[in-house]
Amino acid sequence: MSSSSSSRSGHHHRSHGSKRGKEAQRSVRRMIESLQTHTVNTLTELVRIERVAATCQDENDAVAFQGPMTEAWNYYVSSNQFLTELRGLTRSYPFCGDILVDAQARVRSDPQSNRSWNMAWLCLRKIVDDGLVGSYARLEAARLEMWGGREPSVEEIDQLARCFEYEWNAAVNTMLRHWSATPTWY
Repeated sequence: MSSSSSSRSGHHHRSHGSKRGKEAQRSVRRMIESLQTHTVNTLTELVRIERVAATCQDENDAVAFQGPMTEAWNYYVSSNQFLTELRGLTRSYPFCGDILVDAQARVRSDPQSNRSWNMAWLCLRKIVDDGLVGSYARLEAARLEMWGGREPSVEEIDQLARCFEYEWNAAVNTMLRHWSATPTWY
């Protein structure tokens, strides 16, 4: 009885390990499918999947994530979801979409941008590294539309630009905190 019990428990253990492996593969396939179909398109969810992909034990799974993860981040940025989430963090002074257009163009023309699969992270880094918030805050604050068509004073422009900068920088930094490690190949 004892030998058949141990044989069953041994068999059960192997079956459980195999079952766990198949479930992990199914989970990886589901995540990849969600990336490909864009059913996942928020920063939080994409970062969660990115972390799973980064810790894959199976080399084939890690490779399988690369294309879909890159495309999902590109879609996140180009579908305006990125801008929508930034604007959700900047309710008093909505984030300027032109900053993202400029950041994307700079990333695409930067030969160093191939160091990451993550277009959102690359854009956020470009915004910070190139000081885009300060430049665009000043431009936006000086627009006549901001002042109901009247000519603002230099002091008014400076004050509004500082408000833009404060809120926009806070939003960019909030988003960058999602990554404890840089999402780069090297």
